[in-house]
Amino acid sequence: MKKFFGLFYSNLFLTNRLFTALAFCVVLFALAFFFPWLGILPELFFWTLTVILLIDLLMLYRTSAGVFARRHAPERLSNGDDNDLGIYVENRYPFAISVGIIDEIPFQFQRRDIWFKTQLQSRQHKLINYSLRPVKRGEYEFGDTRLYVQSPIGLINRRYNFKQVEALPVYPSFLQMRKYELMAISNRLNEIGIKKIRRLGHSLEFEQVKNYVPGDDYRTINWKATARQGSLMTNAYTEEKSQHVYCVVDKSRSMKMPFDGLSLLDYAINASLVLSNVALLKEDKAGLITISETKGAVIPADKRNTQLNKILEVLYKEKTRYLETNMELLYSTIRSVIKQRSLVVFFTNFESMSALNRQLPFLKRIAKFHLLLVVFFENTELKKLTEEHAENVEDIYIKTIAEKFVYDKKVIVKELTRHGIQSILSTPKELSINTINRYLELKAKQKI
Repeated sequence: MKKFFGLFYSNLFLTNRLFTALAFCVVLFALAFFFPWLGILPELFFWTLTVILLIDLLMLYRTSAGVFARRHAPERLSNGDDNDLGIYVENRYPFAISVGIIDEIPFQFQRRDIWFKTQLQSRQHKLINYSLRPVKRGEYEFGDTRLYVQSPIGLINRRYNFKQVEALPVYPSFLQMRKYELMAISNRLNEIGIKKIRRLGHSLEFEQVKNYVPGDDYRTINWKATARQGSLMTNAYTEEKSQHVYCVVDKSRSMKMPFDGLSLLDYAINASLVLSNVALLKEDKAGLITISETKGAVIPADKRNTQLNKILEVLYKEKTRYLETNMELLYSTIRSVIKQRSLVVFFTNFESMSALNRQLPFLKRIAKFHLLLVVFFENTELKKLTEEHAENVEDIYIKTIAEKFVYDKKVIVKELTRHGIQSILSTPKELSINTINRYLELKAKQKI
């Protein structure tokens, strides 16, 4: 009995409507002290309120399971994307109710606004949707779902607690990957900023001899087949396949810098996943290397169906280190792992020429054996400072320093180009699009 009443009181909450009624009752008793002609009106109001309160209690507590709730969540969340979740709510009372819903989301989101209010008729159910955007990979633990139920009288709330503790992993942006995958399959990549690149010349991959149709290149006409068939025939070529594409992800302290909640490492990881998927769709072989002061994960290039899942699982566990990248170790790893000419996409970051000069000798050595594409980041916050109007000496000083850093990034691009190294200077948000554009461009120009 003691346990029952403890549970009863812990799940019982008074509403503002009841407090208003009690306040009015107190006012009536106070007025009756000065105005005797009010008679028994205050007592009558008090006992009427007590009876209504008991009826409200009876309506809400006469059944042990008046409502039901269940969280609808995916098996895993996508980092940096809006992930859709939902709460299914069902009213099992024989009357309409008002429901307040709290879903205990992981502390990493630092949000206190997951509160929903809805009305449910008898036996009605609803699905309430909301979204969450994680900015770090790892496990996120969800807590209980709590419902606060009011009857049509509305004097009290009954709380229902639904134990739904679960831990969801946050993986690199697979939602972004799927978006680009669908666009690539339907040849609609240009709708999201992917450029159409004109193929120069012909690859060595012969596909078939087919009938000539207007618009075919005259240089592809097969005159011997034309003479045999008596009609124009052309050679059809396809893009070279099974080329090796390696994403090399720098995990050093230079990749710790955050933009819009995500670190540069997370942007690089998301872009690596998208590029690997597009490469596999183009029937190339995708591989992965991670590096910091020590050698990280190494996945040799392959195009099996399980390759993308391998890359995803490895990228899920990667974390930023706090030391400089060991470029000598990276060079030796590439030489030992990659046995044929490949496209090596190196995701890193340079903030100054001195940072580049420390790594340039090793980048030049890698570029002798492979097509090296260095991808680094434009500092969007500094660029905003250069565009602001300077109003005093301090603003002029800050703007000048910001312009110097922005100029250094452009000089880095020129320095890499001077040594025959391809590069991309990209904002974090446009990293995936810019990387895919360059990959398709290099493939169309048959540079891999």
